[in-house]
Amino acid sequence: MRHEPATAVSFDFGQTLVELDTGLLSARLAERGVAAPREQLDAAVDEGWRAYNEAIHRGVSGHPWKIMMRRLLGAGGVAADAVDAVVDWLWTEQPRKNLWRRPIAGMIDVVIELRQAGVPVAVLSNSEGRLADLVDELGWSAHFLAVADSGRLGFEKPGREIFAWTAERLGASLAAVVHVGDSLAADVDGALAAGMRAVWFKGDPRKAAQMPDAERIAVCDGAGALRRALRDFGLRF
Repeated sequence: MRHEPATAVSFDFGQTLVELDTGLLSARLAERGVAAPREQLDAAVDEGWRAYNEAIHRGVSGHPWKIMMRRLLGAGGVAADAVDAVVDWLWTEQPRKNLWRRPIAGMIDVVIELRQAGVPVAVLSNSEGRLADLVDELGWSAHFLAVADSGRLGFEKPGREIFAWTAERLGASLAAVVHVGDSLAADVDGALAAGMRAVWFKGDPRKAAQMPDAERIAVCDGAGALRRALRDFGLRF
């Protein structure tokens, strides 16, 4: 099947451009008298994201941040009777000090290369309403034509509306945008349903190959593989 040439790219933010700063999380928990070493939290991150994807698949409305964080902290050794209170506190603190801020190696370099080649790029994320401020804090604002923040817009992935909003700001049709993200439920399924192509960041190649829209999906495990996947979709940079 022939597809419209890809001309623009959108990126999920958390776990795609940046990852959870588990060192910062550990320090913030210590402020509340909760001991959770960074190493234990690192080992629990995947479990947290499994909870996130399960919530998306169940159709949980809104950003399932607390669901993900409860599972992560529980798997990271935080006592069950302390989890709910500390998660509620972390959520209220998130706009002031976002925990997702540790850049993933090489990913912003890909964004910069795309922009230098004239490719329009956006951030498209389920977030808390202050994502543009964090992007600015990291010094990345100039690299993105738009920041689609579900907490500000009032609609979220995997719904079509947030993908359509982003494509419009990129000046491209949905079919011409490649979305890059780590969540199968929110990013890949959402982008495909909206008519985009998708790069599943750190996804499962075997599972992707078995999906009905496999020709519209690529899988990458880092910046180098992402460059190849985007070029395979026809982007020139």
